[in-house]
Amino acid sequence: MDHFLYRSGTLHAEDVALADIAQVVQTPFYCYSTATLTRHYKLFTEALSPLPHMVCFAIKSLSNLAVLKTLGELGAGMDVVSGGEYMRAKAAGVPGDRIVFSGVGKTRDEMRMALTGGIRQFNVESEPEMRALSEVATSLGLVAPITIRVNPDVDARTHEKIATGKSENKFGIPIARASEVYAEAASLPGLEVIGIDVHIGSQLTELEPFEQAYTKVADLTRQLRAEGHDIRRLDLGGGLGIPYARGNEAPPLPTEYGDLIKRTVGDLGCEIEIEPGRLISGNSGVLVSRVIYVKEGEGRDFLILDAAMNDLVRPSMYGAHHDIVAVEEPEPGVDTHTFDVVGPVCETGDTFAKARPLPQLKAGDLVAFRSAGAYGAVMASEYNTRPLVPEVLVHGDHYAVIRARPTFEEILARDTIPEWL
Repeated sequence: MDHFLYRSGTLHAEDVALADIAQVVQTPFYCYSTATLTRHYKLFTEALSPLPHMVCFAIKSLSNLAVLKTLGELGAGMDVVSGGEYMRAKAAGVPGDRIVFSGVGKTRDEMRMALTGGIRQFNVESEPEMRALSEVATSLGLVAPITIRVNPDVDARTHEKIATGKSENKFGIPIARASEVYAEAASLPGLEVIGIDVHIGSQLTELEPFEQAYTKVADLTRQLRAEGHDIRRLDLGGGLGIPYARGNEAPPLPTEYGDLIKRTVGDLGCEIEIEPGRLISGNSGVLVSRVIYVKEGEGRDFLILDAAMNDLVRPSMYGAHHDIVAVEEPEPGVDTHTFDVVGPVCETGDTFAKARPLPQLKAGDLVAFRSAGAYGAVMASEYNTRPLVPEVLVHGDHYAVIRARPTFEEILARDTIPEWL
C-alpha cells in the first residue's frame, strides 16, 4: 500500500497534487510520502513484537537525510555500508548504538570513524577484515562488537545481481567454516563476538529461501553456544520484495515474515535485527517526469520523457519493471496506445519500458513511475551532464524540497582545470 492516489482526476502524494509540485520544482523529480514510510516501518516493528528487536533501515536504498530523520525519530536503527552512509545516519540524529556497519570492503579509516563515533556492531564479512578491525580497535584502546556474516549457500531466487547468499557470491564466510572463524575472532583482543549475521539477497518474493537460511542460522547458534560463544544477537538481513507490477501476485507480508522469524529463531532468546530497505522505501516514492515528444517510429511509437537512465537506472541495469501512470487520471474505459518509453540520453539502453500500453499521451503531459523510492535517487548520476534529480518529501498537505536540483554552474564549478591549460 502507498499514499499516491487519484483525487479529483489528479494523482496526489498524500494531500498534495503532483502536478502542483511539478509546476514549482519542474521535472523530473522524486517525491516521497511520509505516511508510507511511517506505515511500512511500523509494519515491521509490529511483525517482530514481542521479540526483542531492532529494525535497521538499509540506507543504501534511500539515503536522503530528511527520510533518515523521519525513520530515526520513529526509533529505527540504520544499516550502513560506507563511511559516507555512517555520516548520513549520524547527521540525521541517529545515535551510534543504533547503527550497524555492513559491507565487504570496510577500510581502516571507516572502522576508526565508527569506533570513535559509536557503533552498535560491525557485521564482519571476512577473516582479513576481522583481523584489521581488531588491530584498529586495539590501537584506539577500544573493543569492537561484531557479528560474523555467514553465507548459508541458499538460492534467494532473485535477480543474479542482487543475490548474496549463494556460495559463489562475494559476501560472508562459508557457513561450514563458521566454527573455526568464530574461534579466531574470540581470540583477537580488539573484538567482542556478540552474534551472527546473514543476508541472502534483495527483492525476495517468497519465504522459503528465508526459512532455509534462518533454520541454518538457528542450528549454528546452538553449535556456537556449545563451543562457548555468547551468541545473543541475530542479524537476519533484509531483502523482502515489493510488487513492482500492479496486478501481479504480492510478495509475503511483513506479518508473515515476522511469523517465520518467530518460528525459526524465536526460541533462541536472541535479540533480532532486520535490515529492510526496499519494502520501507520502495512504494514510498515516485519519479515524476514530463513528456517531451511523441515520436512515430517504424512499427512502434516512442514516448520521449525528460527523465532518463541517469535518473532511474533500474530498468537499464536490472531490466526492472516500474508501472508508469499518467498524472492526470484517464477517463474510465479510455483507449490505450502502445509506446516504448524512453529518455533523452544517447544510449539505446536509456529505455524504461517497451510496448507499454498507456493512455494517448502528448507533449507536456506528466507521468509518474511508481515504486521508485528504493534504488532510485541513490543510484542517480550526472551522466550527459544532466543535473541530479531533486527530491521532495510530502507530509500531509505540505511538501518540502529535501535535495535541490544543482545548477549547471554548480556542476561545472566542481571541475578544476590545471594551470598548464
